[in-house]
Amino acid sequence: MIDQAEKLRLMVRHHERRAVVFAVTSGKGGVGKSNIAANLALCLARTDRRVLLIDADLGLANLDVLLQVRAPANLSHVINGRRQLQDIITPGPAGLRLICGASGLAQLADINDFQRQRLIQDMEYLEQQVDFIIIDTGAGISHNVVGFCRAADHVLVISTPEPTSITDAYAMIKILSREPEGVKLSLLVNMADDRTEAKKVYQRLAVVAKKFLSVVVYDAGYILRDDHFTQAVRQQQPLVLTFPHCQAALCINALAGKLGRSANADAPGMGFFRRVANWFF
Repeated sequence: MIDQAEKLRLMVRHHERRAVVFAVTSGKGGVGKSNIAANLALCLARTDRRVLLIDADLGLANLDVLLQVRAPANLSHVINGRRQLQDIITPGPAGLRLICGASGLAQLADINDFQRQRLIQDMEYLEQQVDFIIIDTGAGISHNVVGFCRAADHVLVISTPEPTSITDAYAMIKILSREPEGVKLSLLVNMADDRTEAKKVYQRLAVVAKKFLSVVVYDAGYILRDDHFTQAVRQQQPLVLTFPHCQAALCINALAGKLGRSANADAPGMGFFRRVANWFF
């Protein structure tokens, strides 16, 4: 009877509504990845969506600084048993939920079976309480970054029009294209001077990826170069809240609208946190 009850619970959980997960990543640093992740999450949260933003940059976690929030703990405190998962969720602007500095995720391989199962169950429950999860990954093609991207439903690869950034974005796409399960990949061009420049960058990458990797890279759009971004960072305020009518904020709102419309929030299947655990274990 116990085995039957457990099987029934697993079947129900498998078909329960879960969050759609977007990983925001880049082949190199300095392309505005964290700013885009934070402002994208805020735009989705302002449409009455329940949004969880996770800072998964294991080396340079800084979303708490960008959003000017104080996080009393992070995931490492949950893993070592000092906090419960719900204790580390920090409220942010516009109803956004934030898990800051997820440095503890690198320690997943060292926890015992009981700790692992408890953590996954807590995370899966959290995953059913929100509509979207936005993951701000680290930059580059490290094991941790690939793990987060592999577990997501949709990966936004950020590039600027700079040749080195385009090259590094292609390297990231190449790595992710090797994953057997496949993942939806989109390119977002940041710091574009205009729409024409952004389209050239996208077409250049998309054509090469299709020809040499046999992978489709979707067009996520672009964000125009805007000095308001720098001003917002200096003020430790999100761009879309501080300068909501500037051209970059309008571009991010357009991106949020596109992703919100295309996402299937009722997709069944293995959740993000269990896929992450499978990768790290």
